[in-house]
Amino acid sequence: MNLAESIYQHSLNLPEIAAREALDFIEFLEQRYAPVPSNIKQQNDTEAFLAAIAGGLSEDFPDDISDKDLGVDALREALD
Repeated sequence: MNLAESIYQHSLNLPEIAAREALDFIEFLEQRYAPVPSNIKQQNDTEAFLAAIAGGLSEDFPDDISDKDLGVDALREALD
């Protein structure tokens, strides 16, 4: 008996809810240990971040902001 058959035989002794839980766990492991396709281009952290937030600004967000629009930083002493 191979490993898959052994898992199957043990699953027959479980109640339905436990067998479903075991199946969920096996599917989780299947996804976790699935090989990464080599044809997918790996993104670096910056590219992944930018892709995640792309389109995050609303349509009315001004795109002509310059440094003079940002204001002046206050000294820490002035805030105390």
